[in-house]
Amino acid sequence: MAEIKNSESDMSTQQKAELDKEKRKESTKHCCGNGWTQKNRAEHEGYAGALIGKRIAENNTTNADRGVNGLLERIVEAGNLNRAYKRVRRNKGAGGVDGMKVDELLQYLKDNGKEIRESIVDGRYRPQPVRRVEIPKENGKKRKLGIPTAVDRVIQQGIAQVLTPIYEPKFAETSYGFRPGRSAQDALRKCREYLEEGYVWTVDMDLEKFFDTVNQSKLIEILSRDIKDGRVISLIHKYLKAGAVECGRFVDTEVGVPQGGPLSPLCANIMLNELDHELERRGHKFVRYADDMVIFCKSKASAMQTLEHIIPFIEKKLFLKVNREKTVAAYAGRIKFLGYGFYKSTKGWRMRVHKKAVDKLRKRIRELTSRRWVNDYEEWKTSLKRYVEGWVNYFKLADMGNLLKSTDEWMRRRIRMVFWKKWKRIRTRWRNLLKLGVSNSNAGILANSRKGYWRIAGSPIMNTALSNARLEKAGFRSFSSYYKSVCA
Repeated sequence: MAEIKNSESDMSTQQKAELDKEKRKESTKHCCGNGWTQKNRAEHEGYAGALIGKRIAENNTTNADRGVNGLLERIVEAGNLNRAYKRVRRNKGAGGVDGMKVDELLQYLKDNGKEIRESIVDGRYRPQPVRRVEIPKENGKKRKLGIPTAVDRVIQQGIAQVLTPIYEPKFAETSYGFRPGRSAQDALRKCREYLEEGYVWTVDMDLEKFFDTVNQSKLIEILSRDIKDGRVISLIHKYLKAGAVECGRFVDTEVGVPQGGPLSPLCANIMLNELDHELERRGHKFVRYADDMVIFCKSKASAMQTLEHIIPFIEKKLFLKVNREKTVAAYAGRIKFLGYGFYKSTKGWRMRVHKKAVDKLRKRIRELTSRRWVNDYEEWKTSLKRYVEGWVNYFKLADMGNLLKSTDEWMRRRIRMVFWKKWKRIRTRWRNLLKLGVSNSNAGILANSRKGYWRIAGSPIMNTALSNARLEKAGFRSFSSYYKSVCA
């Protein structure tokens, strides 16, 4: 963005037109052949010519007083935005509607950072719509994600960095999602603590499409209680109303908080903090992680009563929708929370990996040991190792010795199958088996076998050639070995 000069007011109409044309030329970056452009955000002119007239009008806080705390100035302060940029760069992520990659962001901010900050303070900045994509969920349905542009991600991150210290002291103690110094494991430990205290009946709460159904007016109302700088409220409102591009078409975002931007988790916690405080006011024990919540009670009757009484508050006060089919009052041993299940043993309440999480695990391993990895050995090995470590780190609180043993056996067999596919030709198979210490006769028998891949991978000869120890040494980490190292 070029710096706006005062002398422009003295130019002729023709000169202004020529200058504007040159500015647009310099600040426009075509990408991917999709017609979307990276524009000077201080000079809103519609998007790709197709969205003129579709932009959201400013709310009534645009010209609000600066506020005594100068909150917006703290957001656009160079140090804060630099930290935001580093966070965005570290997280990487896909590009937005303008196609700008994170790697291109630094130079763009160096050239245009001053103008961006000025346009935000002046109220001229207009966020671009998010790029909407769909990702599959465990139940076969799809979750909609809204990917902001790289520039907008930096600004959203800058807002979140300033607002988080304001709201953190206000959040409930048993809220754990998207909060600094807190994790899913902390939430699960708290669940076990309540179970040990005798709160073994639960309300397993499911909010239907939470991020897509947040009432924006209600959210703005809640934000306005603590944020007195109207310009900050206006900026957040612009992001909520920025719209989305789905399959090349612009879609209004009159409701919801686009899931995928740095600001969305904070907004979700601010909205659901209202529910947290209502539950605290009523004396309930609960644990919440983002929009996943479990309320703990000592009896079935109490759980049923809690369920009956809390739904009206959620739907009539917060204007959120409860999924009546999935929201149930149930014994703790029958619920799923953050991928875990609970069970009572002679040693008290314990945790295990829920069946649905196990199914998801096996599905992912199938993907990571499929034929497509035959020609990309190093990436395959790295991807598989990364998944094993990430999965174990998440589920390390669960009792899963037997599960990991059976999973390792199955995964190793699939790894051997990939190797057999990779070797492909009879002569190649025979030579590789010889290199791995198989006798000439056994190598010849196996190399010429017409048995299927799965049967070959499970054969004694293949198990000896690609032994567990050899696979581990080659970098194919097993679940069991990594679990032992984590829990040691």
